[in-house]
Amino acid sequence: MRKAGVPVVPGSDEALGSDAEVEKLAGEIGFPVMLKAAGGGGGKGMRLVESAGQLKSALRAARSEAKSAFGDDRVYIEKAIVRPRHIEVQVLGDTHGHVVHLYERECSIQRRHQKVIEESPSTALDEATRMEMGRVAVAAAKAVDYVGAGTIEFLVDQERRFHFLEMNTRIQVEHPITEAVTGVDLVKAQIEIGAGRPLGFTQADVVQRGWAIECRVYAEDPENGFLPAPGRIAVLRVPSGIGIRDDSGVYEGFEVSTHYDPILSKLVAWGSNRDEAIDRMLRALGEYVIVGPTANIAFHRWALQHPAFRAGDIDTGFIARHFKPGALGEAREADLPLIGAALAAMARSDTVTGANGARPPGPPRSRWRELARREALRE
Repeated sequence: MRKAGVPVVPGSDEALGSDAEVEKLAGEIGFPVMLKAAGGGGGKGMRLVESAGQLKSALRAARSEAKSAFGDDRVYIEKAIVRPRHIEVQVLGDTHGHVVHLYERECSIQRRHQKVIEESPSTALDEATRMEMGRVAVAAAKAVDYVGAGTIEFLVDQERRFHFLEMNTRIQVEHPITEAVTGVDLVKAQIEIGAGRPLGFTQADVVQRGWAIECRVYAEDPENGFLPAPGRIAVLRVPSGIGIRDDSGVYEGFEVSTHYDPILSKLVAWGSNRDEAIDRMLRALGEYVIVGPTANIAFHRWALQHPAFRAGDIDTGFIARHFKPGALGEAREADLPLIGAALAAMARSDTVTGANGARPPGPPRSRWRELARREALRE
C-alpha cells in the first residue's frame, strides 16, 4: 500500500506471533495502540490499548478471541487514532484492467467494532477529500491487480486525514446503500465480472444521488451489552413504502440460533437528502414488528433521533459515549401499541384460516383492503 501511495497508519507490516515483538513495537509507536486479529475481521480479536499497563491482558484476550474465531492467534498492531471515523470506499475491478470507485460509506456507528448503522454519503467529507479518497482506493485496488467487488476501508481523523485500514475482498453487508445512491447493482456487476465481461460504465458515469441509510436489525439486547437474544420469531411485520428496502431471510416461525451472527435483516432508507432519509427510516422502524427474540429496533430509533447523529457529529465511539442503560425505555413503550395491533391482526387471521392453513371458500383477498387495514393500524 505504501508503494502505491496509500496513507497507512504506523504499525506492524506483518502479523506478529510473539508477545515480545508486540511489546517492542508498541513502545516504538507509542500508545494508544490497536491490536487486530490477522485471521479475520468483524470486530473479533480487536482491542484498544491505551497504556503499557493494559497491553499484556489485552493481548492475551485478543489472541484468545482470534484463535477461537479464526484458528490463528497472530495479531497486527498499529497506532490508534483518537475519535476516528470509519469510512470505506466501494471499488469494482474487471479482468480487463478497469477499476472504478463508487464513492464512500460512513460506518462509524459500531458496537464491539462491528457496524450497526451505515450511510452514504458521509457528512465528514468535503468534495476534495471525497475525490482523493476515491482516487487512493482505486490506486490500492490496482496495486494488487484486484478483480471483483471490494472495499477499501479507512480511518479518518478530526482533520479529515485518512489512513488505510484494510481491504475487504467481497460484497459487504452494507452494499445496498451504495446501490441506492449510485444505481449500480453490485451483485449483478460481480457476476458479470466473474463471467469475464468488462465493466459496462466508466468512472465518469458513477454519480451519487440522494442519501441512503442502513440499519442492521439484530436479535440482540442493546441494554444488556448488545448480547445476542436467540429465540423463535412469533410475529413478523416488515415495513415498506417509498425509498424503503428490507433485505432479509427470516420469517414467522424462524428460529434465531446462538451459533450464527444474529442479524435478521438490513433495513435501508433512501431520500433526496439526509433528513429525508432519516425520517423515512424512522417511519419504517416504527412499522417494524418482531415478536419473539429481543431486537435492536428501538435502539436504531434512539440513535437516529440523537442530536449528535442528526448533526452528523459521529465517530466510532458514538455508542460508548452516548448510549446509557435505560435509554430505550420510551422507545420500547412506543412499540407496545404496534405489537398489540399486530397480534390482534394475527388472531383475526387465525379465525378465518383453517387448521391446515387453507382459507375458506370465498372471493380472493383484496390488496386494496389489506393496504387500508395497514394504514388504519398506523393511525
